[in-house]
Amino acid sequence: MKKREIISEGCPEPIGPYSEGLMTGEWFFTTQIGTLPDGSMISDDSAQQAIQCLKNVETIIAAAGGTINDAVKCTVYLTSLDDFDSVNKVYKEFFIKPYPARTCIQISRLPAGARVEIEVVARIGSGADNRTEKGE
Repeated sequence: MKKREIISEGCPEPIGPYSEGLMTGEWFFTTQIGTLPDGSMISDDSAQQAIQCLKNVETIIAAAGGTINDAVKCTVYLTSLDDFDSVNKVYKEFFIKPYPARTCIQISRLPAGARVEIEVVARIGSGADNRTEKGE
């Protein structure tokens, strides 16, 4: 399958040799840290970083023609599992049931001094609408 790079308006430029987002067929891939469009980190607070990560994901996935609720798998990287509860609260505000499958991992360091990084895999344009209304 061909790969198509996804570039959005309003997200920071990648800080390394990788794509902001990538599509192959109906599959979309991205990973984000809590950087603002100018490339600066939003704050040192893990919850604020998680909010910005997911805002970035929303922007990039929209540029690919989808929504954050097309996500089927997320991986959350934290530099401290002490941030698990605060990041969970943020995460729950962005996704609706059925929630994507998810892994959460504590790691020693992230780029740019980030405390949170969120990787998202989504299926966009499959013709099947697997989304439900909040609360179902």
